[in-house]
Amino acid sequence: MLADDHAVVRSGLRLILDGEDGMRVVAEAGNTDDAVRLTRAHRPQVLVLDLNMPGGPGSSSLDALPDLVAGSPDTAVVVLTMQSDPQFARSALGAGAKAYVLKESADAELVEAVRRAAAGEVYLNPRLGAQLAAEPPAPAGPPDDLTQRELEILRLIALGHTNAEIGEQLYLSVRTVESHRAHIQQKLRRSTRAELVRYALDRGLLEDG
Repeated sequence: MLADDHAVVRSGLRLILDGEDGMRVVAEAGNTDDAVRLTRAHRPQVLVLDLNMPGGPGSSSLDALPDLVAGSPDTAVVVLTMQSDPQFARSALGAGAKAYVLKESADAELVEAVRRAAAGEVYLNPRLGAQLAAEPPAPAGPPDDLTQRELEILRLIALGHTNAEIGEQLYLSVRTVESHRAHIQQKLRRSTRAELVRYALDRGLLEDG
């Protein structure tokens, strides 16, 4: 399945992928809401997702990634983007994407990424992989593999906000907040609000706000 807000880009990608043995494009989406809905409906083996595709107010396809992954766990997400900053790659892979490909390489490299993702492997653009490997580990990154978005939501949960209130503050749908919350609980192995509050307090996550 293809998800990109530019129809001409989708047409080009369809030509590339439909021309490969064993590949067939089953659906296309032009925004994140349609991407979530159609992924759940078609459950494709691979979703090729534009990272900067617009969604609801203040959100993007990067924010929707956990929702996409949760809605169709057997679908491997291949991010296709113009964003060459390795931190975007780190965030996308951390949110559940299987591959990260730059649009400037959207031919043979995309085909390889799709095949690897379909096989359950992870693929990262080689140049970005080298940059990430060369970077020193971030000393103050979120704990326990939480993404920055998950950390924001955890803090708001610990401060007593409901899912609806969190959605309003962060311009996310309640469904997306629920999906993030499920990932937080899974990563931290804590299921109740009290346990999440204790975790946040123990790690000083509430001290700066």
